[in-house]
Amino acid sequence: MSNPQELRYSKEHEWLSAVEDGVATIGITEFAANALGDVVYAQLPEVGDTVTAGETCGELESTKSVSDLFSPVTGEVVAANQDVVDDPSLVNSAPFEGGWLFKVRVAEEPKDLLSAAEYTELSGN
Repeated sequence: MSNPQELRYSKEHEWLSAVEDGVATIGITEFAANALGDVVYAQLPEVGDTVTAGETCGELESTKSVSDLFSPVTGEVVAANQDVVDDPSLVNSAPFEGGWLFKVRVAEEPKDLLSAAEYTELSGN
């Protein structure tokens, strides 16, 4: 399992792309997707919602459990991945590509996001 070097990570196992034009893409890591098992339902924040770093903004349901989805940044949701809502298994099959969850116009980025190496050490993979 490899964590893309260009991404940053939260301790809650979300990833965050580099901010481009003020917008960052957010998803969950392969480690989190594997821990969840087969994702069968995704409740994502809606366009226009405000999300706050470290707070719950949705949930992912798998055959094993229901897990809260946390936002790694504060800002306004500008897109939600309808493909994941329609086919939640994308979270498992392509967590860093087609399985992204939502995009945020970032108002504030926390200082405690991790590099790929730091996240790999945290997650033990």
